[in-house]
Amino acid sequence: MKNRVVVTGIGIVSPLGLDRKSTWKALMAGESGIDRISSFDAEGYDTTIAAEVKGFEPEAYVGKKQARRMDRFVQLAAAATLEAVEHSALKIVPENSTRISVMIASGIGGIITLSSQIGVLNERGPSRVSPFLVPMMLPDMASGQVSIMLGAKGPNYSTVSACSSGADSIGQALVALQQGDADVVLAGGAEAAICPIGVAGFNSCMALSTRNDDPQAASRPFDIDRDGFVLGEGAAVLVLETIDNAVNRGAKPIAELVGYGSTADANHITQPAPEGEGASRAMRIALKKAGLHPEEIDYVNAHGTSTPLNDKYETMAMKGVFGEEAYKIPVSSTKSMTGHLLGASGALESAISVMAIFKSAIPPTINLDNADPECDLDYTPNVARKVVVKAAMTNSFGFGGHNASLVYQAFEE
Repeated sequence: MKNRVVVTGIGIVSPLGLDRKSTWKALMAGESGIDRISSFDAEGYDTTIAAEVKGFEPEAYVGKKQARRMDRFVQLAAAATLEAVEHSALKIVPENSTRISVMIASGIGGIITLSSQIGVLNERGPSRVSPFLVPMMLPDMASGQVSIMLGAKGPNYSTVSACSSGADSIGQALVALQQGDADVVLAGGAEAAICPIGVAGFNSCMALSTRNDDPQAASRPFDIDRDGFVLGEGAAVLVLETIDNAVNRGAKPIAELVGYGSTADANHITQPAPEGEGASRAMRIALKKAGLHPEEIDYVNAHGTSTPLNDKYETMAMKGVFGEEAYKIPVSSTKSMTGHLLGASGALESAISVMAIFKSAIPPTINLDNADPECDLDYTPNVARKVVVKAAMTNSFGFGGHNASLVYQAFEE
């Protein structure tokens, strides 16, 4: 019999706040974390807006010396993990350290460090490149550094599946816990790609919104006037553990992770499969593993990127999975407020889904002023909603054709 897996802690650093409480408050108020780029001079770029994490001081979490040896995505991951561990009241000691795993994903890794050090190489020569370049840029370093920081000696790795990375990390954590490979997994995602090459690259493939004159209205999932996603940064980490471990240490579960589905489109490097065929398979697998019927889902946190094809095909996928029930289930895309955190998005949206269950409330999809006729579900437009959420699904889809769906449920003894 597989172990039941519960969530006992949540940590968030997002464009809406530096912790879970401030992020949730902003979400429920329908606030946008999107503004003009401040981290570099974006004049001349097609896109000059992003969802940056403001006021983040990494030294407060990891110390000045360590902060200098970490790319920004690792700093964000460390901060989110520390909050999650504190929230769960988890103590990592030699006696339990080998049973505590870290699986923090990143889709891109240390692109800020890599791009800045290429500048050093070109301007000052190879001897001036930082000896910390490689360990700062590797996508697994959020997971590795957190493991070192906390002394967690269980399985340690990073999933890389583009914008599905954070969701796949949590899904793989579920599998490890169900199989008994660990008692606790610190799982999630972190991303920090708001830099010249990051923005230029996404602009070149015409993925980003260019609504530069109205930043807070730029991310508008399911709206007829959507024109691309808004690049965001941040991190989210969940403390996941077997129910036996949680009970034995007196931890109080926030929710239960019950299902995970992962599929491939095998279709195109950036475009989703027609009609969301791969996405619908991932949702069906997650529901089957959760042991739930479609009508038992009370909320879907959509991938909802604000790109033309994604929103259309995700809507079609939900209709294929839920049938007529699709019109009755509240859906929202919190990317309308946070922007798209790439490899961290699935982790952040998992945290939001868990909080929706715990708080009995659903964040809105803001900027949904003119619904696309092909996107005709209940997307919780512009205003948050108080409603009992016993089961929630969250979707993540990534370049390369990756699809991941997770199902969370209210915890019952």
